[in-house]
Amino acid sequence: MRGQVLLCGASAPVLPEVDGLVVHRVGERPGKAEVDALLDEGLLIVAGTDADLAAVVLRLVRKEKLATTRVGFVPLDPTSEVAALWRLPTDPARALTLATQGEVDPVPLVRDDNGGVLVGRGTFGAIRGVAYCDDDVALRGTARSVEVTPDVDGGPGLIVRVTKGLVFKRPVIFAGRAFQLGCVPTRPTSDGVPFPRVVTRWTWYRHTEDLRLVRGLA
Repeated sequence: MRGQVLLCGASAPVLPEVDGLVVHRVGERPGKAEVDALLDEGLLIVAGTDADLAAVVLRLVRKEKLATTRVGFVPLDPTSEVAALWRLPTDPARALTLATQGEVDPVPLVRDDNGGVLVGRGTFGAIRGVAYCDDDVALRGTARSVEVTPDVDGGPGLIVRVTKGLVFKRPVIFAGRAFQLGCVPTRPTSDGVPFPRVVTRWTWYRHTEDLRLVRGLA
């Protein structure tokens, strides 16, 4: 077994040594300069936050290597939405064992119309606008929050939760391939990272290729 490990961030802890794995310490949310030379196809393990994973997966999309790369994830944040969604261990040693010995399970990859990817959770805070999930009206007016995640149940691609009204009101849930929003100026957050500017339109949609995530039983 051979592969690359991207250890993201200066404060990321050292992982146990595994034969065949080459560890590279890179920055938080690493970009083209740090990642592209390491995309040799095969097994690529990202140790970091959901945002770190999203940054690396984006490079796989840009280099057209999603179909040939197995992606393991070692969450270094115990509150990782990716780990919760796909039932990955949050203990680094257990997560590394799974990433090296588990089986590939293709999962939906969500993109946005500003060139990014979403691997865990995308959110809007209090918002006013009109939104559609495929052909269904998901919002017309105001909402306290909107949440989008990949669909873990084998559906069309993504799940949308729209929460209206007062505290404790249950969200209205939609499933579809795309979520489109037109609204008063707002700022979306993807995998814990706020978008750098306000927007009045936004789309999250299922990518044409799945993410080959290692999550089968080790």
